[in-house]
Amino acid sequence: MTPGGAGQHGGLPGSTIANAMTVDVEDYFQVQAFADQIRRDDWQAMECRVERNTDAVLQLFADAGCRATFFTLGWVAERYKPLVRRIVAGGHELASHGLAHYRVDHQSPEQFRTDIRRTKAMLEDAGGVPVSGYRAASFSIGAKNLWAFDVLAEEGYAYSSSIYPIRHDIYGMPDAPRFAFRPKGENGILECPITTVSLLGRNLPCGGGGYFRLLPYGVSRWLMRQVNRQDGRPCIFYFHPWEIDPAQPRQAGVSLRTRVRHYTNLSRMEHRLRRVLGDFRWDRMDRVFLGPAAGRA
Repeated sequence: MTPGGAGQHGGLPGSTIANAMTVDVEDYFQVQAFADQIRRDDWQAMECRVERNTDAVLQLFADAGCRATFFTLGWVAERYKPLVRRIVAGGHELASHGLAHYRVDHQSPEQFRTDIRRTKAMLEDAGGVPVSGYRAASFSIGAKNLWAFDVLAEEGYAYSSSIYPIRHDIYGMPDAPRFAFRPKGENGILECPITTVSLLGRNLPCGGGGYFRLLPYGVSRWLMRQVNRQDGRPCIFYFHPWEIDPAQPRQAGVSLRTRVRHYTNLSRMEHRLRRVLGDFRWDRMDRVFLGPAAGRA
C-alpha cells in the first residue's frame, strides 16, 4: 500500500489488510428501483440532491482520514464539474459509473462502447485525471454479456467492479469467483466483484449497499471480518450519497419491496458509516487492487 494512503489509518489492531471503500455517485431518482416511475427524460426536472449529499460524504471521509473511489455518472459530471474537482482534490480516485445509469445487459456492444468512451472523456475533462476504473449500473455484467470486459479493455479501462456473485432479482452472477479475477485471461481486464461471505455453500452479501442498512451493524461487521481474517482478502464496500439523506423526496406508487430496499434506515446510515470507517482499514480501489502490494498496508 502506498505510504500515506487511507489504508494506513484506523482499523483492527494488527490488521494489515486495506479494504476498498467505494461510492456510486448518482441521485436518488436515478436508481434502478425507480426506473418504471421516473423516466430519464424527467431527470432534469427533479430536485437534485447529489451535490450536497456527495459533499457530505467527502466531509465524512475527511473526518475519518479515508481515501475512496467515486464511481461517478457522466450525467453528474457534466452538470457538477466543481463537485468532480472536489472529489479529486480530496485525494480520492475518480472512476466511471457509465453515462446515465443504463444497464449493460440492455445495451449492444456498440452502445456500450459509446457510453463508456463518452463517460471516460467527461470525467477526465472535469477532474483532470486519468480514469481507469468502471462499475456497471446495477452490477449488470454477467454470464450473458462478458463481451463487455473486452470493450472496457479496448477503451483504456484497467479494472471493473461490476459483478456481484449472489442471487438477486435485479442482478447477480452467483457462479462468479468471489475475489478479483481476469475473466478474459491474464492479459484481460481485472474484475473486482463486490464482497461476499461463503457460508453453507452459498454466497452471502456483505459489501454494503441496501444490505448494510437492512442488517444489524454487528452482523455486517462480523461478515467483513470473516473475509479479512479467514479468507485473508480485502473487502469492497459500496454505498450511494442518497443513502445518507433521509430527507430526500419520497416516490409515490412504488412497491413495498422497493420502499423497504430504498428507504429503510436512511436515518441511521451516516452513523453506521462512521463506525465502519473506524472498524476497518480503507483505501481507493486502484491502490488496493492495482498497486504493487495490493490489499496490504
